Amino acid sequence: MDSPLHQQRQALRQHMRCLRRSLSESQQFDASQQLAEHATLFTAIAQSQRIALFLSMDGEINTRPLIARLWHMGKSVYLPRIDPAQSSSLLFQRYYPQTQLIKHPLGMFEPEANSDELCSFTELDVVIVPLVAFDSTGQRLGMGGGFYDRLLAGWQETSVFPIGVAHDCQHHDKLPIEAWDIPLPAVITPNKLWQWQKKEA
Repeated sequence: MDSPLHQQRQALRQHMRCLRRSLSESQQFDASQQLAEHATLFTAIAQSQRIALFLSMDGEINTRPLIARLWHMGKSVYLPRIDPAQSSSLLFQRYYPQTQLIKHPLGMFEPEANSDELCSFTELDVVIVPLVAFDSTGQRLGMGGGFYDRLLAGWQETSVFPIGVAHDCQHHDKLPIEAWDIPLPAVITPNKLWQWQKKEA
């Protein structure tokens, strides 16, 4: 039987996913443009070269305008792929405008596999992380698969800086957290930068 905490988290996930899916096309468009502008002005991103993102789905804030700006700035952009040899892990592959995308059974789009273009997690400068909800202390609620919690465990022992991106409506005062949840050092929304730790030089 599910614990009350698990039920609370599932209910919050469902509520937040409904909230972001209910945004109109024009609200989504405006939000994605504002996010791209704010993110590229954020020092941790502006001063980094290897940046991993994700392609949005399920009402997530659209990352494509941000990706286009990063390419324009000469940044190396990477997208996650689920590791076929270890289905609970993510790989990161270089993403170019001409890269072919394939839809994974879980619903997300991934770059067509090319082992020559892979980058290990610890070689990345910034990882931009999806989330369902975040709170005022940097705690993050994901989709429940645990991909990013596993990936980010121990990130502070590396030079990688994780940053969440979300719609403003995905902020929640205090999330119900589990022991494995990894708080983020920063979250960017269309209208605000939330930062709890700075990126090491």
